[in-house]
Amino acid sequence: MEKIEEILENMEFLDNWEDKYKYIIELGQSLDSFPDDLKNAQTKVNGCVSQVWLYSTVENFGPDEKYIKFVGDSDAFIVKGLIAILIALYSNKKPDEILDINHADIFEKFGLESHISPQRSNGLLSMIERIKSDATREI
Repeated sequence: MEKIEEILENMEFLDNWEDKYKYIIELGQSLDSFPDDLKNAQTKVNGCVSQVWLYSTVENFGPDEKYIKFVGDSDAFIVKGLIAILIALYSNKKPDEILDINHADIFEKFGLESHISPQRSNGLLSMIERIKSDATREI
């Protein structure tokens, strides 16, 4: 899985949005497989037009050494790519680090807001809310 800095660099090299969409889809294809038994009501993200599932696990290495790892899946290729970007941005971080991330700044660098539909934008915000909710629960 690529780091968010690598994804941003790669996006900058792509000239047009057709190539950027293809890259986002490729990111989604690189995600670890999501177990079918985790596709349930607890992991389903409400507010998304397509089917989206996010699951978090906590690795506890001692006091103040708790990290959250996210996995996810979607039945839509572009959404699966957006999940890959969110995982690169939020996964394997401490809960307070997750809550401190300003996703708007990151997505502004991508230029995503003006290139995804309002429904996808709402779904993206729903995914971020789920991630931050999981982080809040671990503080």
